Amino acid sequence: MPTKISRGYRVVAFILRPITTMMTRKDWHGAQNLPSERGFIAVANHVSYADPVTFAHFLYNNGHPPRFLAKSSLFELPIAGSILRNLDQIPVYRNSKRARDAIDRGEAVLTRGDMIAVFPEGTLTKDPEMWPMVARTGAARMALEANVPVIPVAQWGAHRLLSPYSKLLKPFPRKKITVIAGPPVDLDEFRDRPLDTETLRAATNKIMATLTSMLEEIRGEQAPAKPFDLRDKGREA
Repeated sequence: MPTKISRGYRVVAFILRPITTMMTRKDWHGAQNLPSERGFIAVANHVSYADPVTFAHFLYNNGHPPRFLAKSSLFELPIAGSILRNLDQIPVYRNSKRARDAIDRGEAVLTRGDMIAVFPEGTLTKDPEMWPMVARTGAARMALEANVPVIPVAQWGAHRLLSPYSKLLKPFPRKKITVIAGPPVDLDEFRDRPLDTETLRAATNKIMATLTSMLEEIRGEQAPAKPFDLRDKGREA
């Protein structure tokens, strides 16, 4: 069973929810697909620095206070770091000996019945039209190792509130934020296979293909046949 929402989490939500409500109009669907009796991973596309706020708003309002995987550098900030730790968020130490820490911590959260919110791409999409790009494999690894469902959550509209890489917030007029939670991604074909690079990449690609298909329906457009891949630019995905 999920743990009770902490007092600190309730205080932060009490402050942030009214502010978010003033700036956005909810177009939310699919809350019935969020498991209530077990841990799970919610994965979403990432187009704006406002995404964590709109994503968390949807999850929290539906009874699931999210634990995000966040860059370890944020935890070193004097005030923000303290808040993140008190809210049970999970630091990610990329390209270091502690890179595995986030996976282990995430699996502990899932095992106790809580949920984790993940942007599998690991950064804002670099696709020129803001479609999901090739993602990192951490979410798939956690889901398969902890044997928990992956819930795809497609969202669209936060980029109108805060443009990609912009620091200029545009709160008015209120922006329509569409968030849709779909049924669990079927990963059964991967659960009895060795968790090698091939398996994790295939599972991740299936997760991202599901998200992309959901986003196509929201946008009424067709995504590129081949997702943008950071590795094509000589960088690690």
